[in-house]
Amino acid sequence: MLKDIGIKAQKAAEQVNKLDSDLKNKIIHDMSSQLLEDTDSILDANNQDLQNATNLNLSSALVDRLTLSKERLVGMSEGLQKIIDLEDPVNLVTKSWKTKEGLNIDKIRSPFGVIGVIYEARPNVTSDVSALCLKSGNAVVLKGSSYCVDSNDAILKSLQKALKSNHVDINSIQLIKSKDRDDAIKFMQLKDYIDLIVPRGGRGLIDTLVANAKVPFILDGDGNVHLYIHDDAKKEYINDIIINSKVQRPGVCNALETLLINRKVYNKFGKEIISELINNNVELFVDKDIKNEFPSLEQVTETHFATEFHDLKLAVGIVDTLDEAIKHIQKYSSGHTEGIISESTKVAEQFSKSIDSSVIFINTSTRFTDGEMFGFGAEVGISTQKLHVRGPMGLEALTTERYVVTTEGIIRK
Repeated sequence: MLKDIGIKAQKAAEQVNKLDSDLKNKIIHDMSSQLLEDTDSILDANNQDLQNATNLNLSSALVDRLTLSKERLVGMSEGLQKIIDLEDPVNLVTKSWKTKEGLNIDKIRSPFGVIGVIYEARPNVTSDVSALCLKSGNAVVLKGSSYCVDSNDAILKSLQKALKSNHVDINSIQLIKSKDRDDAIKFMQLKDYIDLIVPRGGRGLIDTLVANAKVPFILDGDGNVHLYIHDDAKKEYINDIIINSKVQRPGVCNALETLLINRKVYNKFGKEIISELINNNVELFVDKDIKNEFPSLEQVTETHFATEFHDLKLAVGIVDTLDEAIKHIQKYSSGHTEGIISESTKVAEQFSKSIDSSVIFINTSTRFTDGEMFGFGAEVGISTQKLHVRGPMGLEALTTERYVVTTEGIIRK
């Protein structure tokens, strides 16, 4: 079955590679409209997934990520419209030069061919990734969570209607519906058919990919996100940024997982910070000095500091210096997103230069690590590795570069 999907994807990729920008944009527009037309059938499928998930003991954050509504479908539709306005990267000449030997060299962006995407929970990824792959000239094979198959399949059928009405091979977008974990591993090994795999999931998925993949991959790693409050932080920034970073959507990868507070700040505002988190129903694992003032809270451990909770849970530590905060983050960071609140440009620069994560925020909520928020329309994922792309991945990240060289018949001497 997987081999057949791969063969169909390769064939479809040959057509998608050649589509002009106007047609790709029209298809994405039609996809956007079709999602709204098919709202009822998509929500029915999502309800089935949610009913099935009740027996799986999923966290509230995962259930939230799985859940669709009319409002979220409107958001998915609007997200596709944003992709239409983005520049088509295919065949874009990024650099041109002429050598002394007379070679006229153009560096040109080109599609990978077939992209594989493995993702957990979020059915909106199905539409976002499909449109991004189409616009970047790639076919895509999707493998979603076993507990999200009905939702993903309903969205797929909607998107394929737009492909069919525009006479484009519907196998440009395919979904592996199997719930067998072994099939996910086999998918990672389809090196004859898949050109690149992007995983969007937790540590378990990443470890499985690293151990088993034969297809080249980009690591969309876990988000053990840190925020450090320096001793000169502006008071009016502190609680708003902390609460937004942690509470708005605790189940996503850019949500805050560890808060580090400079002792001077804690001595001034610590009770207010902790109380505000408690008032927002955040379960806290805290430094021993905080526990002395809030004895009902659990004391933080190494395990808490190393955990991406994906939930309304937060590890909180007190540090005495910027260097102590940096060393802590260097030890526990997953390379995803870190933030600092400080009024000092020098401190912020030292922080950003010392920590090797894909995104650093200064006086800003960590929730902005997102392709849409970065102006990419949507994202395929967030790369925590350094090759060939890092941070939120948009259209450009789904292309590679090659060279076209022209001369007037010259030969090498």
